[in-house]
Amino acid sequence: MRKLVIVLAIALAGCSGRGVVQGVSLVDRPDTGAINSNYVSNRAPLVPQSFIKLPVGTIKAEGWLGEALERQRNGMNGRLGELSHYLKREDNAWLNKGGNHGWEEVPYWLKGYGDLAYVLHDDKMVEEAKVWIEGALASQRADGFFGPDNRENGKPDLWPNMIMLWCLQSYYDYTGDTRVLDFMTKYFRWELTVPDEDFLKEYWGSSRAGDNIESVMWLYNRTGDDTILPLIEKIHRNAQNWHQDSNLPNWHNVNIAQCFREPAQYFAYSKDSSMLYAAYNNFSLIRRTFGQAPGGMWAGDENSRLGYIDPRQGIETCALVEQMNSDELLLRQTGDPFWAENCEDVAFNTYTVALTPDLKGLRYITSPNMVVSDARNHSPGIQNGGHMFLMTPVSHRCCQHDHGQGWPYLAENMIYATPDDGIAAVLYSACSAKVKVSGGVEVGICETTNYPFDEKITFSIDPESSVSFPLYLRIPSWARGAKATVNKKPVGGTLENGKYLRIERTWKAGDKVELSLPKELTLRRWEVNKNSVSVDYGPLTLSLKIGQEERIVPAPGRYAWINGTNPDEWPSTEIWPTTSWNYSLVLSKGDDPLKGFTVRTKDWPSDNWPFTIDSVPLEVTAIGRRVPSWTLDETGLCNVLPEECAPRAEVEPITLVPMGSAMIRISAFPNTTE
Repeated sequence: MRKLVIVLAIALAGCSGRGVVQGVSLVDRPDTGAINSNYVSNRAPLVPQSFIKLPVGTIKAEGWLGEALERQRNGMNGRLGELSHYLKREDNAWLNKGGNHGWEEVPYWLKGYGDLAYVLHDDKMVEEAKVWIEGALASQRADGFFGPDNRENGKPDLWPNMIMLWCLQSYYDYTGDTRVLDFMTKYFRWELTVPDEDFLKEYWGSSRAGDNIESVMWLYNRTGDDTILPLIEKIHRNAQNWHQDSNLPNWHNVNIAQCFREPAQYFAYSKDSSMLYAAYNNFSLIRRTFGQAPGGMWAGDENSRLGYIDPRQGIETCALVEQMNSDELLLRQTGDPFWAENCEDVAFNTYTVALTPDLKGLRYITSPNMVVSDARNHSPGIQNGGHMFLMTPVSHRCCQHDHGQGWPYLAENMIYATPDDGIAAVLYSACSAKVKVSGGVEVGICETTNYPFDEKITFSIDPESSVSFPLYLRIPSWARGAKATVNKKPVGGTLENGKYLRIERTWKAGDKVELSLPKELTLRRWEVNKNSVSVDYGPLTLSLKIGQEERIVPAPGRYAWINGTNPDEWPSTEIWPTTSWNYSLVLSKGDDPLKGFTVRTKDWPSDNWPFTIDSVPLEVTAIGRRVPSWTLDETGLCNVLPEECAPRAEVEPITLVPMGSAMIRISAFPNTTE
């Protein structure tokens, strides 16, 4: 697990570390003493946000992330109506009173599909999203409740409504349709009338109530209607208890990824510092035992289980996108760069291979160590029975619909406004945006990079007129020796990692800032998992390069194709190894265990997608040793890490590649030292 640092005093006080002065400085957080004059952020009495999300559609993703969005538009999320029976309009619970399907699946899908439409400014997709938005708006009853009238023991199920509220929020940000504000106000007033004994009594809603809190704060920030603020307290006291010292209310992997942050969301209202601490503690708690492996997540399967902590355990695709969303939300709230780094860890090292490169299929479970991705039942090694590793567009029901939020949300969170009317580049990838700064002056900012593979990021600044404002750039904790220039002149000397570089000056059209983030090979040890090791190169974790063979197999038997769908366009795929995978890493004695490991860069792929075994522009030559006793188990699952790796085989050169390009991979290695 990457280092977790909690600086509660800074988060609570909203101070800026070394102070905010004209010129160049390094700060822990932006100063939250000011109020941004151009964009909506937390109103009093809510705790101010360190970063302010720009309206949906402001940021245009380019480079590999732009390519990801295009693939998503043409892939499973963009065309899921051709595949999912839950999105059929006939008898759908979101379009028809008394409808029988789609209660959770529709808003899950729309959360990603709608934001993808807005980020791409795709009018056709926007119109499709509006069909479902209009259905949700039309479903509101006179008392304020809306959506499918699902009940558990006679009590209303609020979970699907929580998802749809986020869809409505994005729709409002993109269109300005004020019906959304009236709709949400009426709904929250209804929630206030529901007796506590009937409120949030179903499993999913009581677990994930933090999403409801976020929507209440979102609405309050836009309307100033403080009569809805008591609902935050009501939601928190009726939600499952996510502020325990050494326990979690449940161990379901998606719940943890989505709900560990609930106390921090409540903190924004209560100002109780123990709640902010609880969110950090939850993150650490699950990883102290179950998170002893690379990739930003933990041994979750469906539920984390004692005794199942090996890196062959995996995590749902749903949990990946929900963790990224949680990281982005906490980054905006606290300003802590830790959350940016974890978001990148998940995105670059795990999410990229949870889906096929064309984004037309996904698997339910992805593991740090997985050497076959097939349709076989690997239970109980993996908790779930069935084809949890199969890459398919037509199964894995929740992930099939929920996965789409991952890339659009990342695109929306790359650049922020700051309380002092500045701009912050925090999650790095090529992009462009127009952001209003001091005095309402609009500034074009263009970020050019192939990060996370590049070490350099160039920002072109183009204000409509000369204007003074602060620009914040995150210096990752792994970037020792980082440097920056403005118009080729050095600024700030060698930059302390784990901080933000703050440059305040009068910016003119044509100004350029270049940020250099040196990467080096580093080693992480997972003592709890038999002292296994992982190798990092900046934000990228490395895996063994394993030869891959793809095998197209029949779609899961229970699935029936929708009339008009061409099954040949939507294959289900297994991935099998064609080379040996059971290697330990041979490390050097002394202060440099990675001595002799060499980095080799390759040409950037012509298709702009660096996350495949053939196209990845980075390889590392290392030394390995076969471990013959490390084999597949009786279910065909990669067996647990061996106890020790005595030198029984000859050493040989092996190749490591970023784990985010390896559909099958060994990322946590047994090791020997020579």
